[in-house]
Amino acid sequence: LRELAVCALLAAFTVPTAKMSFLARASRSLLATRSVAWNRVNPVFSRVLSSSTDDYKPYLRPEPFANRWKEAEEKAQLGGGERRIQKQHDSGKLTARQRIELLFDEGSFREYDSLKAHRCIDFGMSKNVMPGDGVVTGWGTINGRLAFVFSQDFTVFGGSLSETHAQKICKIMDKAMDVGAPVIGLNDSGGARIQEGVDSLGGYAEVFYRNVAASGVIPQLSVIMGPCAGGAVYSPAITDFVTMVRDTSQMYITGPKVVKSVTHEEVTSEQLGGAKTHTVKSGVAHFAFEDDVEAMRMTRRLFDFLPLNNTSEPPLRPTSDSREREELSLGRIVPSDTNVPYDMHEIIEKVVDDHDFMEVMPDYAKNILIGFARMEGRTVGVVGNQPTELAGCLDINASVKAARFVRFCDAFNIPLMTFVDVPGFLPGTSQEYGGIIRHGAKLLYAYAEATVPKVTVITRKAYGGAYDVMSSKHLRGDANFSWPSGEIAVMGASGAVEILYRGASAAEQAQAVKEYEDTFANPMRAAERGYIDAVIEPQQTRRILCEELEILRSKDVARPERKHGNIPL
Repeated sequence: LRELAVCALLAAFTVPTAKMSFLARASRSLLATRSVAWNRVNPVFSRVLSSSTDDYKPYLRPEPFANRWKEAEEKAQLGGGERRIQKQHDSGKLTARQRIELLFDEGSFREYDSLKAHRCIDFGMSKNVMPGDGVVTGWGTINGRLAFVFSQDFTVFGGSLSETHAQKICKIMDKAMDVGAPVIGLNDSGGARIQEGVDSLGGYAEVFYRNVAASGVIPQLSVIMGPCAGGAVYSPAITDFVTMVRDTSQMYITGPKVVKSVTHEEVTSEQLGGAKTHTVKSGVAHFAFEDDVEAMRMTRRLFDFLPLNNTSEPPLRPTSDSREREELSLGRIVPSDTNVPYDMHEIIEKVVDDHDFMEVMPDYAKNILIGFARMEGRTVGVVGNQPTELAGCLDINASVKAARFVRFCDAFNIPLMTFVDVPGFLPGTSQEYGGIIRHGAKLLYAYAEATVPKVTVITRKAYGGAYDVMSSKHLRGDANFSWPSGEIAVMGASGAVEILYRGASAAEQAQAVKEYEDTFANPMRAAERGYIDAVIEPQQTRRILCEELEILRSKDVARPERKHGNIPL
């Protein structure tokens, strides 16, 4: 009886016409003679046998769920709604989704967890549930290369981080590590979601842990596009590059009101943690741009210089710029008077491919330049002293700035080109009290630790301990060259003579200065001892560096096994 009933049910569902199949009619006739047994059969079977299949369309296609699903997706797309989106635009900011559209190649973004919502029931939160929970996550491509992204949505709960908000971020970070692709965070958040208490704080810690685990494995880029306060600031601080948007983004541990209540200082949000503060004074951020559109465009440009992970090569960009190109003007940049400054930007741009140099941290510690360029289409990291600022001296900020950059390049297999014109470390009580010894050692440590190809060109001064620190042969520089204008010595002639000939007459000191300059104010002594590999003409710099970088591509250095070094932090 049960088997026939099932047959009838199947026949009713599978035959599209009102007429039943022979099997269905036979089963009905048989079942009719067993009225007692039939009364025990599920009433659904009776309806099947007495009705057409049109009555069962809801069973075949769950339309109510489809409607709910579509409504939830539409709600997730709108975020906090039209009114809040308009308010976001009025404040000069784009929405989370609009930023992603600008960041990724058209049509390449694929979203995860668009319907994920918080589970908080305290403070009336159970009645205020939004699909997506204030962050958009997923992956896309930038010029055809994979990247993962999370974009916080300020229109939903002020972009505040909840337990599930953090879980969404952690999911894409874990997947990025699994596949070896960069993570880009677009931060626009009021901080921890107060209603969730420790769950929110735990969510932050989970993100921080993954930032640390991913450090040196995949590039991590942070773009601050709104407020980023409290514990939220530590995630960007751990990442490799931080970009801010002028006038609309802020980063600080405690806001102006807390500062006033504790220290009685009157300060605005912009003064406390705006883009200018962090790109000029603190050095927390690497870039500052005018608006969201420029920030996304420049993030794409930065991404193009970077490898996807620490086991892949940096991207190769075809170029028509020949290695044989000679820049005769290079020979006229360095003044004959060693006290006259010049702009190291000119030298760098004339040497690299297509004069294209993307400077990193251009407004902080201007006495040293760092940034990315290409040589024969391959990414290189560039470090150079800047004689127009503090005569190119190394100070605390310059040492820390360059050290972090050198370590990033070493972690991601990016060769280093160093241009040297350094008269030494900056003297003074402020530097000594601030720990120039410890901070200067960071740059020394970074260069000595680096195993990527390291090529160095001395353009003028290379004095004292700063000579050693700036990727010298003694720190295992692979190729070290000097222009004829190079001066490699413990210190400048005048300072040396004042020490060596203290008490001598003016005439004797003048003669001593000349002798010192003849001996040390040139690269001959260093060349004789093999501390530089060759003295080269300035116009030959590009060709020689291209040749050296080519043969160094197969460089392989073994280091002693250890858990990690103890850099003087």
